[in-house]
Amino acid sequence: MTAMGTPERVLISGGREVGGLGSFAAALTAGFLALNIPAEIIPPGSVVRRWRDLRDPRVLKILSTSAAFAAPVARRTICMAHGFPRADAQGWLKTLAVVGTHKLANAASGVQLVAVSHYAAVHLRTIFNLKIDAVIHNPLAATFLEPWKSEQEERRYVTYVGRLIAAKNLHRLLPPMRALLNENPELRVCLIGSGNHRGELEAMVGGDNRFEFAGERRPEFVRSQLRRTRLFISGCETEALGLAYLEALSQGCVVAMPACGGGLEIAPDEAGRSVHFVPLSFEPAEVLATLRRALRCQPGAVDLSGYSGEAVAREYLKIDAQFDTTTGLRSC
Repeated sequence: MTAMGTPERVLISGGREVGGLGSFAAALTAGFLALNIPAEIIPPGSVVRRWRDLRDPRVLKILSTSAAFAAPVARRTICMAHGFPRADAQGWLKTLAVVGTHKLANAASGVQLVAVSHYAAVHLRTIFNLKIDAVIHNPLAATFLEPWKSEQEERRYVTYVGRLIAAKNLHRLLPPMRALLNENPELRVCLIGSGNHRGELEAMVGGDNRFEFAGERRPEFVRSQLRRTRLFISGCETEALGLAYLEALSQGCVVAMPACGGGLEIAPDEAGRSVHFVPLSFEPAEVLATLRRALRCQPGAVDLSGYSGEAVAREYLKIDAQFDTTTGLRSC
């Protein structure tokens, strides 16, 4: 077998949103460019128009779920599983479509299926009987790796960054968050993001001006807000990895996350220091106790160099190099 050499170019399918897949694609593209490998982000809908690139073994393709339908005709391709489907949140039709797309990747010669965390890989393997070829964590955008001084900003915020949807469980976190503000009058809450749950959350807050709904914002705003944040909070118990966790830790925040999900893989040594676990019961008194403990902690330095775009791009190249250029079989 002839092992893969360095690709001449890389195509990465992106997403529409500012965060999530958009951040993943931008950071990974920058990582390949840092390795002097030309890389390009393409919209998922334009994949079929890149027929020559799909068939060209000199071009590495990294496709998100919405672009993985091209797997049967692609060569030298890595399909990404950025999580696993949730029928309760997405409906059975979309769940079956996602699983079917991953099955196509498993069946296609010359295509690998990569998960963004071992947590996601376990669920995809044990529940959906999918073969996961590798686990590669998501990259962190370079703007969050720039040096900064912790004393530059006063930290008086509890911050959330992400979609405002029911699966994020913000409606279960707001009551203990309000209780925390009552105990700590200097604190405020900032919720960054949009979604169909925003109206319900605003109604729960009831005009309390200690809660700020910032809407969707660019990474530069998010970074600035995180530098003013004392505690970052999340309620999604099925978070596949959590770019928002990486961003918060990179800016010196203490993070409170559910005691479940791929985020536990990011910095396990920081448990009880920079990272605290919200109980999965979401019982208000138990959540409040977790938030109190988190507020008493000062975060330590967290080494996130392994999450740089360049470091993650190298991991993709390692996986890519294990496959034969013609048969798509793993090299020995």
